[in-house]
Amino acid sequence: MEYPELAARTRRFSYGAPRAVSVAADGSRVVFLRSSGPEDPVDRLYTFEVDSGRERLIAEPADLLSGRSADLPPEERALRERLRLSAGGIGSYAIDPDARIAAFALSGRLFRADLVSGTVAEIPTAGPVIDPRPDPGGSKIAYVTSGALRVASGGLAGDGEPADALIAGEDGIGWGLAEFIAAEEFGRYRGYWWAPDGQSLLAARVDESRVPRWTLHDPADPAAAPNVVNYPYAGSANAEVTLHLLDLDGGWVDVHWDREIYPYLVSVSWSEVGGPLITVLRRLQQHGLVLAVDPRTGETQVHAELADPRWVEPIPGTPAYLSDGRVLIGGELAHDGYDARCLFADGTLLTPPNLYVRRVCGRIGAPDTQHSGELLVEASEGEPSEQYLYRVTAHAGAPIVDAHRIGTGSGWFTGFGGGQTLVVGALGLDHSGAQWTVYRDDEKIGELTNLAATPPYAPRPVLERVTDRRLPTGVLYPRNHVAGRRLPVLVDIYGGPGHQEVLSVRSRWLERQWWADAGFVVVVADNRGTPGVAPSFEKVIHRRMADVVLGDQVDALRALADKHPDLDLSRVGIKGWSFGGYLSALAVLRRPDVYHAAVVGAPVTDWQLYDTAYTERYLGLPSDGSDVYAHHSLIEAAAEAPVGPLDARPMLLIHGLVDDNVVAAHTLRLSAALLASGRPHSMIPLTGATHMAAGGLAERLLRLELEFLRGALGG
Repeated sequence: MEYPELAARTRRFSYGAPRAVSVAADGSRVVFLRSSGPEDPVDRLYTFEVDSGRERLIAEPADLLSGRSADLPPEERALRERLRLSAGGIGSYAIDPDARIAAFALSGRLFRADLVSGTVAEIPTAGPVIDPRPDPGGSKIAYVTSGALRVASGGLAGDGEPADALIAGEDGIGWGLAEFIAAEEFGRYRGYWWAPDGQSLLAARVDESRVPRWTLHDPADPAAAPNVVNYPYAGSANAEVTLHLLDLDGGWVDVHWDREIYPYLVSVSWSEVGGPLITVLRRLQQHGLVLAVDPRTGETQVHAELADPRWVEPIPGTPAYLSDGRVLIGGELAHDGYDARCLFADGTLLTPPNLYVRRVCGRIGAPDTQHSGELLVEASEGEPSEQYLYRVTAHAGAPIVDAHRIGTGSGWFTGFGGGQTLVVGALGLDHSGAQWTVYRDDEKIGELTNLAATPPYAPRPVLERVTDRRLPTGVLYPRNHVAGRRLPVLVDIYGGPGHQEVLSVRSRWLERQWWADAGFVVVVADNRGTPGVAPSFEKVIHRRMADVVLGDQVDALRALADKHPDLDLSRVGIKGWSFGGYLSALAVLRRPDVYHAAVVGAPVTDWQLYDTAYTERYLGLPSDGSDVYAHHSLIEAAAEAPVGPLDARPMLLIHGLVDDNVVAAHTLRLSAALLASGRPHSMIPLTGATHMAAGGLAERLLRLELEFLRGALGG
């Protein structure tokens, strides 16, 4: 069995691998999800008991459902799409701080797992359950159903009805869930937060009445009702999001800030050290505020301002209160020659400027010890293709900058911590999958078992930095390549903000090795605009995204050809999905002298059809009178007749017909423009497919893409 079939059956060798790892605040146990094997798509809930060093199965979906349907409520399907989650079974869970109780939903039903005893019980609810979360004491579980926020006490009332209370609900208004923009563009996937004492909730109220409604319909199923979604496209109205403090006894306090000026609610945290902290941004995201909320009155006080003439880029895991009461904030250090992403505590620098901080992922250290104030931080240092874990001392009186790297070796490391327990996930080029290791007091306790399949080969890309911009790149040859044999080039591209392709992670190169073995030299480059290098490297694309990104890709390709003479630049294909699909089409339309054929997957072709927060962050408002949107439009570029027959480079367009992120209208309009200007192209509509093209669709397309590129490039 070859790679495409293996990858489809194993979800790219991820079935059976631990995911969604969390650690109890006291370090007593680790909680995670995993399926039973390399071809099993159903995730189960497990714990790893730190004292015994043993894993324990807590929740088996098949037993809990007892043969009943595993259909998901529409809101759950939407949340999984935002999370890019295609696994079955338990999609997510939530725990109390000490990981004694876990709450999760299966097919809209609510389950409460006692992680100490290992027992699981179904809790009756008022309707299909979304995003259940236990209170800090573990005695109550909040959940969302039909747009209402409710709290279950765990039993039945005397009349047999669910013993839960309606906390907030209104017709046509959503409570307790993140709106589309928050989940898709700001990484905020939740809409309510428990108070530390478990007696109240901070909840988002989402009014989408002003948001444009779009109709998505799969023509392959004409009998099905169309799906109407609220989609805030660039320049249109966003959802109106407000915050409210809700007592379990019915009390209600509104949270006050200037929502007209700062409409985006980006992050929320609430710990027992202080009241809620929220981050809000202006519509164009060039200015924001970190606000401290008084939980008694709802009044807010500005704790910090965030400003950047391009856009503000908050660091995940911030803001948050430190144990000494100071506020942790992520920001940029852009003076005295520095160009870094750093952490600050009430304005005091915590991390050295040579680190590119990516995420604050936990707190570690036993109480009342010299390590009690340590943060667990993911960051890069010099090489953007690698990521490491650092202990950052954050307690008052510590050295101003004190960050210590955890472990040795190269690769991509992620971590989770609590108490004296640290869980490290290690990815690299020298081994398959993630290796999850549990430590306590720096001593190895055990590993989370990885049941994923082992890929059939081990790709060895050549990673190097090229041009005066030191663009990260990777080159992959066929495993049987003989030096001196010139081969066509396949550029595998994404290139968009917030995402890197050139990583020291084996899984990133498995599909690319299949392409290389099919007769290509595969080239990958991370242009300016991608993260990991420096803020200036990322933000130079502001309002000139197309020119900078495409220019960097061309320069990187030519620089690599100088170093690798077996690259035949007279035969260059390019392929990508989403933003990568946009760049693939842009490449053959704008630079047909460099790129000769393109596979264009789910592209944004007209930026006025894409969402507000993403598009306006990089291009501004469509109404500002400039030609930025027209200059970035594939429709405009495709409408121009090619100068000569050699300029009409062939494209293969692919799009899911029920994609609610980049809607299929993008590709349909591009196809119409290409047809009108006489440019050659083909199209594969994916019936029933969303933006993820899940269920093995992407892998099944590989042979069709290969046939297209071989025909287009002549070999």
